[in-house]
Amino acid sequence: MKSIITCFAVIMEATTVLGGPGKGVKPEPDGRYTIAAPGIKAQFIPYGATLTNLFVKDKNGKDVDVVLGYDDVDYYPKDPGHPVYNAIPGRYANRIGKGKYIIDGEEYQTELNDGNNTLHSGTNNWSYRFWNVTEHTPTSITFAISDASNSSLGMLGRVDSTVTYSVSKNTWHIKMNAVSPERKTPVLLTQHTYFNLDAYKNPATDKIWDHTLCPPTGKILTAAPGSINDFASAAGLALGHARDQAGFAGNCGANGACEGYNGYWLIEDKPSRDAVVVSLASPFSGVKANLRTDQPGVVLYSCNWMDGSAQLKSTQKLVVNGTAVPRTVGRSSCVAIEAQDYPDGINHPEWGRVDNQILGPGQEYSWESSWTFGLV
Repeated sequence: MKSIITCFAVIMEATTVLGGPGKGVKPEPDGRYTIAAPGIKAQFIPYGATLTNLFVKDKNGKDVDVVLGYDDVDYYPKDPGHPVYNAIPGRYANRIGKGKYIIDGEEYQTELNDGNNTLHSGTNNWSYRFWNVTEHTPTSITFAISDASNSSLGMLGRVDSTVTYSVSKNTWHIKMNAVSPERKTPVLLTQHTYFNLDAYKNPATDKIWDHTLCPPTGKILTAAPGSINDFASAAGLALGHARDQAGFAGNCGANGACEGYNGYWLIEDKPSRDAVVVSLASPFSGVKANLRTDQPGVVLYSCNWMDGSAQLKSTQKLVVNGTAVPRTVGRSSCVAIEAQDYPDGINHPEWGRVDNQILGPGQEYSWESSWTFGLV
């Protein structure tokens, strides 16, 4: 797995929410929809088709909530930082370079909300919308959205999309589909999941640098063994294995202000469709999370821009000798792992991904991933 693109993260401003919450399928009193299977429980809200809680078993057999979020579901649309907690950004996730793209010789301009680039289609992307709940069973839930033409600046033509979340023993499954019946338009989706496998309960640290990451190898811009972006030369390298190296503090850009990781790692030579492509693990909790996906790569973002202003959920409180230890979501205390196609691939025909990222009438976009949880 190699880093081919560096992505600079920003904290986006809130904007007007369009759409409406799911109708006919009622949530629980706290506003969440729950699905569960042996060893796993997941909870969701219609805003952004967001995963709010994900409970799995740690090495002591206790349920731990390993994703970021808020206790109050009504805060998600109000949060001025809008970190896209475990939501679906769309219709085109990640960056569009210089806020421009071309289809059939015509250039389109998109909202510049990330310096000179467009991030996640702008400040009215799908993570700001209330999706409809179309089906809910004890083990699955389906959300749907109809995205009108130009609802995000420069994204023309209606796109209809669904995401189905389901669970089986120890496993969270995600399937997305989209169609564009009116005209050709860019489509690139992901589930923007933020993890801390310690659930912030490690008294020694709230950072994720002790988490280990095992990805596969590839052929494009191979990271040198032992270098900052190397996770393939040895099994079980820690996310913070290169913290003492010169350059780590500014490895993800922003003129040296972004420490750690915010880039795209390409998956190549996957032995089979069902092969594990990323394994994230915590020696403290003993939790291991294995990703399988049909996407060609993953974005790794080590939460540089978290500034400590966001509160943790009550499920993630650290208690030492009977006393609660105050903690917030601080810098480098989580990692987002986002399976997706090449960021800004619509502007780089040399990568051979344009046809995969332009959707038109008569075509269907699909995306599928799963996370299986176990013990180290």
